[in-house]
Amino acid sequence: MRLDGSTPKKATALIAVMCLSQVLGMLDNATFSALIILFQQKWSLTNTEIGWISGIYYGGYAAAVPLLVALTDREDARRIYLYSMALGGFAAFGFALLAEGLWTAMLFRLFAGVSLAGTYMVGLKLLTDLVSEKKQQSRAVAYYTAHFAIGTGVSVFVAGEVWQLWGWQWSFLVAGIGSLFAWAVVLLFVSTGHKPEHHIPLKELIDFRPVIANRPALGYIFAYAAHLWELFAFRAWLVAFLVFSLSLQPSGSFEWSPTQIASWVFLLGLPASVIGNEFSVRFGRRRLLTFVMILSAAVAFSIGFSASLPFVVVIAGFTLYGITTTADSSSLTSGIVANSDPKRKGATMALQSLAGFAAGSLSPIVFGAVLDLFGGSENSLAWAVAFSTMGMGVLLGPIFIHKLGRSKPLSSGTSVS
Repeated sequence: MRLDGSTPKKATALIAVMCLSQVLGMLDNATFSALIILFQQKWSLTNTEIGWISGIYYGGYAAAVPLLVALTDREDARRIYLYSMALGGFAAFGFALLAEGLWTAMLFRLFAGVSLAGTYMVGLKLLTDLVSEKKQQSRAVAYYTAHFAIGTGVSVFVAGEVWQLWGWQWSFLVAGIGSLFAWAVVLLFVSTGHKPEHHIPLKELIDFRPVIANRPALGYIFAYAAHLWELFAFRAWLVAFLVFSLSLQPSGSFEWSPTQIASWVFLLGLPASVIGNEFSVRFGRRRLLTFVMILSAAVAFSIGFSASLPFVVVIAGFTLYGITTTADSSSLTSGIVANSDPKRKGATMALQSLAGFAAGSLSPIVFGAVLDLFGGSENSLAWAVAFSTMGMGVLLGPIFIHKLGRSKPLSSGTSVS
């Protein structure tokens, strides 16, 4: 039986299936980041080159997402999702079997990013089309977007454990198998997406002028870009920082590996994002986002100085940072969806992804370049300055929200907050 979200039980099951598919399809998401130190040594890469390989993944996403998500305003989102998930499997298998340095690694990470463009936000569009009841839809957005953090955490954990057992190629092969399972799950258990009743001409699909004119939605879109600037640099470089910090600790001071610690930190994104969304409903979206983003910036400005502190303090600091970097995620996306014109929801989500992932593609590169500029990954000051670039980015979020995202009714009758 294919799930269509037409009843509360079917909607709950549909949300669970889409979240499972997302996690399986994202096994490739952080595999490279989890093994950064290995590839840096194996291929003699600078921190800036590492940043390029990390960033090109999100660059591929940003390049493809305007068309792929906007296409859902006139085509079945499920079909786009299935083709994109198959591409993800190809990218993971290709990296495992053919990557041998900077350029080939960038090529397959680019393909992987294009795959994510056609699965993450397209999957969210499919889910919100099938689950139409407003309260249920808000929670569907919260759980689905929170599972991005789960997918990242599982990806880091699986990559590290599989590498220890069978080598780095198998880390990517297992990720490719995950994409194939995700493809099968959606093919078998998810209903065909809704064919939009209004037919937008193809040439107008990625015309973002109506979206840009919607100032409340635009404010949340820019804030989302500030959020991803911080988040993707954090996810790209956390394992490398933990390796550096461990090198400064007494031998045998901690039994967990850097990838196990990072997976724990990333997995905090699920409860943080869902609880953050619930708090935004209770206390107000703009108030919650302002508090969380300012707190996250404060952590970013200080955490880079923690490398030589007792490792339990380092873990506690990153546990807090894992919460603050994701507690705003669902609230930002819910704000964008709530403020969008229903006839332009796909285009609105496309611009959200374009802005957000463009910022997220640049921040790991900037982080790596700053590391090189200030003395390299063996220098504590370099890490502190690099983390500060993340704090400066996320501080822009509350400014965008308060300047553009003021509450007022849309002409369609949809209220915003």
